[in-house]
Amino acid sequence: MQVLLTTLNAKYIHMNLAIRLLYELNKEHEGLDWREFTIKEDKDEIAEACSKYQIIAFSCYIWNITPTLEVIKKIKKLNPVCKIILGGPEVSYEWQDIIALTEIDYIIVGEGETPFTEFLNSFPNVENVPSLVWKKEGVAVENKSAAMFDLKNFAQTNPYINDLPNELYNKVCYIETSRGCPYKCEFCLASLDNKVRYLPDENIKSNLLYLMQHGRTIKFLDRTFNIKKDFTIDIFKFILEHHQPHNVFQFEITADIVHPDIINFINEHVPKGLFRFEIGIQTVNQKANLEVSRKQSFEKTKGIILQLSDKIEMHLDLIVGLALDYFEDIKYSFEEVFKIFAPELQLGFLKFLKGTPLRNKFEKHGFKFDPNPPYQIIESHYLSKEELHKITVVEHSLEVYWNKKRAINTLKYVTANYSIFDFLLGLGLHFESKRDFHKFSLNDIFEILTEYISIHFSKDKVLIQLAAVDYYLHHKVKPQTQFLEEIDRADKNTVIELKRLNHHKYRYIILPVDFNFQSFLKDSTIEKIDSTIIIQYDGVNKATIIFDEV
Repeated sequence: MQVLLTTLNAKYIHMNLAIRLLYELNKEHEGLDWREFTIKEDKDEIAEACSKYQIIAFSCYIWNITPTLEVIKKIKKLNPVCKIILGGPEVSYEWQDIIALTEIDYIIVGEGETPFTEFLNSFPNVENVPSLVWKKEGVAVENKSAAMFDLKNFAQTNPYINDLPNELYNKVCYIETSRGCPYKCEFCLASLDNKVRYLPDENIKSNLLYLMQHGRTIKFLDRTFNIKKDFTIDIFKFILEHHQPHNVFQFEITADIVHPDIINFINEHVPKGLFRFEIGIQTVNQKANLEVSRKQSFEKTKGIILQLSDKIEMHLDLIVGLALDYFEDIKYSFEEVFKIFAPELQLGFLKFLKGTPLRNKFEKHGFKFDPNPPYQIIESHYLSKEELHKITVVEHSLEVYWNKKRAINTLKYVTANYSIFDFLLGLGLHFESKRDFHKFSLNDIFEILTEYISIHFSKDKVLIQLAAVDYYLHHKVKPQTQFLEEIDRADKNTVIELKRLNHHKYRYIILPVDFNFQSFLKDSTIEKIDSTIIIQYDGVNKATIIFDEV
C-alpha cells in the first residue's frame, strides 16, 4: 500500500514538523513516503506527483487549506480510487463541511500520532481507529477520541534525520519541547489544551544538537517557552555550550512572567543576537484582555523587554479587532508599544479560528468575519470597516518603513515629536495614492516619504534631513544624490584629506545637517548645531557612519 504524507508550506524556507514526526514513527510501514510542496507551486504538478499513491495524507492549516483542497480535486480526477486523509488544526474543528466534500475520505481530529499509526495498521477497516472521522454509506461517522499521546514515545525520534543535512541550513528548522499552554486566550487554539506536557529531555537535546550542527535558524514551537525557569535556563545553557557561530534561536515568550534568574542569566551569559524572542502583547487595553480571558501587565512586559533588549532581538505582536478595543484604544496601544522600538512590530488582525471560544460567541460583540480562511475580522461593534481599513494602511506603512528598516531614524524622531500612528496613517494614505503597496521600487519608498514630509511637515528641517539620511544609509553602494545635497566638492575633499579617509577603498557622501546626529542616536534628543554626517560605502555591507562635528 503506497501512502504519502504531504503538505503545502507557505514558503520554501518553511518545514512541516508534523509529517516528519509521523513518518519517523511509522517508517517501518512498507510503502510510506513523505514530501513537501509550497502553495505557490503549480497545482497540476503537485497533483501529478501525489496521484500515484493509494493514500495521500495532507497536513492542513489556515494558510494552505484552500490550495490543498484545489490540489485534492485534481488528484481525484487523475486517480479516482485513491483515498484522501486530512489532519491538522484547520480540519480538527468544525469538520462537517470538509468531510461532506466528495473528494475527502477521512479526517484525523487532534493529535495525529496515535490515529495515523492505527489507520495504517487497520486500513481499510477503520471502524476502531480513534479520533477518525470517516464516511459510512455516505454519512459522516466520528470515532471515539484517542488517548493522549505519550510524548515519551519520541525518545529515539529525530524528525529531521531523513532530510539532506545541507538543506537544513537555508530553512527554518522547527523544534518542540512541550505541547499545551497554561493560558486560556480565547482567540488562540493553544488555549484548548491547558495541560503542558514535555518531551523527553534527552530527545530535546539530541535533536537540538543535530539542528545546531546542520541548520541555521531554529524556532521553538512552544507556546510559552519560559513557563519553567529551570528548564528554560537548562536549554539556554545547552545552546551556549553547543551552538555554531551561524545559529539563531527563536522562542515565544510570555514577558511579564520571565523570572529574574532568566533575566540575569541572559544578561550575564547570552551573546547579543543569538536569541530572538517573539512576544504577544496584543493590546494594552486591560478590558479587552480580560474579555478574551487574557491576563497581562504591560508595564511588567515593557520593563522586562527593556531589560533584555541589549541582548535579545525582539519581535512584538499586536492584535487589531479584540472586543472592547476601539480605534483610539488601538492607536494608544500601538503608540505605547512602538516606543519600545523593537526591531520588528507585527500589527496583526483578529482571526476567528475554528475551535476557538472566540469564534463561538462572535454575535455577542457584533463580529463579522470572512467565512473563508484565514477568517479575518471585517467589522464589529467597536471597529467599522473604514477604521479597519485605516489600520491596514498603518500596517502597510509599518512593514515598509520600520520592519524593513528603511526609515528607522525618521520614525524614532516622529515618535518623540508627533503621533507615530497618525504619521504612518498619513504616510500610508499618501503611498496608496501613488503606488500599489505590493508593487514599488526602493526609490519609490523614499520619494514618497520625502514628498509626504515636504507637504505636511515642511517647517521641520530635522525631519526632512533624517529622511534623507535614512535614504543614504539604506544602500550598500553609493546611491544617486537626492533629497539632501552634499557639501560642495572642495569642502568634501578637504574633509576626506583631514580625516585621512581611504577614498581608494571606499566611497563617501558628506551631508550638512542642522543637528548633532550622534546625540540623536544616543538618546533621541535633538541638539541644534551645524554639523556634517560622513557616510561610508564598501559595496558589500550597509553604509556606515563616520562622525565629523563642526
